[in-house]
Amino acid sequence: MEEQFRTGAMSLGWDPTTAQIVVEAYPITEVDTDDINAMLSADDEDAEAAEMLVVRMPVGTARAFSKRTREVVGAGRPICVICGQPIDADGHTCTLPEA
Repeated sequence: MEEQFRTGAMSLGWDPTTAQIVVEAYPITEVDTDDINAMLSADDEDAEAAEMLVVRMPVGTARAFSKRTREVVGAGRPICVICGQPIDADGHTCTLPEA
């Protein structure tokens, strides 16, 4: 699988006019301190990302999606009982946190 979009900030909302769940995913961006100050002082219209993914889904679809997501995540890599990190298929080296 090849990624086409890496998500930075995400938002989850409800659109009462269509009775749908709305998920917005914004791309990861490199931001320096001057850019942050400019964004904080800009209008909301100017602050929106040039690209974003918007997903709208009815409640039933959202429930099915969340159920399937829990199943997929639950079937993921097992957790190491020593360090608490996921165990990769090709091996695992524990890195214990410093006390």
